[in-house]
Amino acid sequence: ARGAMAISFAQSERSTLGVEWELQLIDIDSEDLRQCAQAILAQVLAQYPGNTLVHGEMLRNTVELVSRKQTRVRDAIADLNEGLEMLEPITSALRVDLTSAGSHPFANPAHQRVSDSKRYAELVNRTQFWGRQMLIFGTHVHVGIEDRAKVLPLLAFLSTQLGRIQALTASSPYWAGTDTGYCDNRAMVFQQLPTAGVPQLFTRWEELEHYTRDMMHTGIISNFDEIRWDIRPSPRLGTLEVRVCDSSSNAAEIGAIAALIHCLVEYGSRALDRGEELPTISPWFLAENKWRAARYGMDAILIEDIHGNERHIDELLDEMIEKLRPVAEDLDCAEELDFISTMRSIGVGYQRQKAVADACGSLEAVVSHLRAETRTGHPLDPQVTINAFTEGAHTPRSGNHN
Repeated sequence: ARGAMAISFAQSERSTLGVEWELQLIDIDSEDLRQCAQAILAQVLAQYPGNTLVHGEMLRNTVELVSRKQTRVRDAIADLNEGLEMLEPITSALRVDLTSAGSHPFANPAHQRVSDSKRYAELVNRTQFWGRQMLIFGTHVHVGIEDRAKVLPLLAFLSTQLGRIQALTASSPYWAGTDTGYCDNRAMVFQQLPTAGVPQLFTRWEELEHYTRDMMHTGIISNFDEIRWDIRPSPRLGTLEVRVCDSSSNAAEIGAIAALIHCLVEYGSRALDRGEELPTISPWFLAENKWRAARYGMDAILIEDIHGNERHIDELLDEMIEKLRPVAEDLDCAEELDFISTMRSIGVGYQRQKAVADACGSLEAVVSHLRAETRTGHPLDPQVTINAFTEGAHTPRSGNHN
């Protein structure tokens, strides 16, 4: 018989913040991915024995930066930049550069090697072809929730905003050298795993416990962390974790997205404190918004409420950011939140990649552009890369992948 399963939710201070940023290891001679994470991590360990900022991931072509627990976005971003600075001399010596996006534009998923981890080996063994396709990179934002009773209402409320967050961070239009026609192809790949994709929306904590017990009883998962929803509670940390974001190429964009999520959680938390009921969305609309954001990105028309009203994402974003301004002032992240307008004017990740690829006819040029953005720490006008490329600063190494 299946016994009761209690999931305790760790004590956490309200609206604390943690950011995780998955980075690609790029061979600077080929712009392809390099499988050298283990060598890099061994050096980090040797040089920084107390390191908490740099971590390994599922694939050997990836390292992950994890901020310390912070209360301000800028401090979390400072931690990520500190991690980048730690890595730079180590990667440079290997002729490796760091950058990121939701996918690598032309790397072959079949050629990537999995880290020496029993957990990841089991995942690939179980999920076979799709497990081997998981050549994807994300940004995860954790926000501390001080009261377990708030977790599920806040999860449901943030689910109404997931399509907007997803479109803003979409940066995976290319897959294994192919233009997929999607802005966020990572979302389409990731949801092939049995516990990934849109979250289950429960109203009572006991329902979440019941779900988890069923999943463990039937061997679908062996622990809660194997639930890989786009947004999920993280009971171990006492946080709500937003996982829908494609990885970004630069710290400024990460800061903007972290500020948006930080403000949304605090905005919802204040509404709950006032005894208000937070808006929710039907699961079928949530799934449709995910698909629309993945396919159309910043051109998406999203379903905005439980009644099925629809509006262009631009209108929804303008309204949302206006609503969050006072919260951003209180959380001291107004500047980071305002950076979203810069992202929208210069083009979000997938738009910049496509501009470079279309003008240069080369996906190597796209990787070169991403690397430049990581170095400078903010998005760059694609025209800069296009000019450099057309003036012969780059030569395509493997033809036109489009």
